[in-house]
Amino acid sequence: MTADSDLIKLYSQRILALAADIPHRGRLDAPQASVRRRAPLCGSTVSVDLDVTDGRISRFGQDVKACALGQASAALMGRHVIGRTRAEVETARDQLKAMLSQGAAPPDAPFDGYDVLIPARDYRNRHASIMLALEATAEAMAEAERAACA
Repeated sequence: MTADSDLIKLYSQRILALAADIPHRGRLDAPQASVRRRAPLCGSTVSVDLDVTDGRISRFGQDVKACALGQASAALMGRHVIGRTRAEVETARDQLKAMLSQGAAPPDAPFDGYDVLIPARDYRNRHASIMLALEATAEAMAEAERAACA
């Protein structure tokens, strides 16, 4: 395959459609926790605001400034995030990282759909952007739990 056809495969119609339709876009007023994560190599950023009720995400907002791959990842996460526990988010984060770096399977349900990003395995410079939404969400959940215990 040529480099051009590799990029066409990487930025598939499915990825571009996801990137154009990110759920829970925007910041929340007075969230319990807010986290901003940045991918140093490319400069992509994701800011996450959330509330946790009874150990589950009850309110969620995200501001995504990333490449199409990072946006697609945020869209997939956003589809499934309401009602999730910290353990579920951390499991999905770890599974996505393993999918990208070790050739493991995509994240399990309820965070399914990440198989669309399998072609990104070969583009290590994009991995950090793809990971941002799940990393920021896991960190925000931990921050909300610490605040609730204080």
